[in-house]
Amino acid sequence: MQKKVFQLLVDNTSGVLSRISGLFSRRGYNIESITAGETADPKITRITIVASGDDEILEQIEKQVAKLVDVRDIKELEPEVSVYRELALIKVKAAPQERPSVIAVTNTFRANIIDVAPESLIIEITGSESKIDAFIRLLEGFEILEIARTGIAGLGRGMDNITYIDNVAR
Repeated sequence: MQKKVFQLLVDNTSGVLSRISGLFSRRGYNIESITAGETADPKITRITIVASGDDEILEQIEKQVAKLVDVRDIKELEPEVSVYRELALIKVKAAPQERPSVIAVTNTFRANIIDVAPESLIIEITGSESKIDAFIRLLEGFEILEIARTGIAGLGRGMDNITYIDNVAR
């Protein structure tokens, strides 16, 4: 089993995310993470999907997704020529005497404390999946109350991987 990161450019229309996730569901493919957001062109949405499977399954995923009507472009974002980032919000139980230790770990990872409550802190961290996993492991000595992770967003490096979408109606 391996993971691949796919970048899709799709028409920004109602139900497009549902149709894409429905294809995965119908075929029994697993989505590790999925993120979506409008691009510089409000008519186009960029979707980043992390999927897992063997080579044959991952090849089928790419072919099947490419056939969907709303999909303008799909490509694999290969790690060596791409940048991936994930955002996590982590709520940690922290009494006043524990806070210096939590703050030290937070500063080491260049994360930010974005909320302070009498008995907890909310930490925001952005980075690679492995960086966030390592940060969470270091927080295991404290009581983690909640975690919200966005999943991977990614772009290809440089000018070679840019896809230009013409504005011609399909």
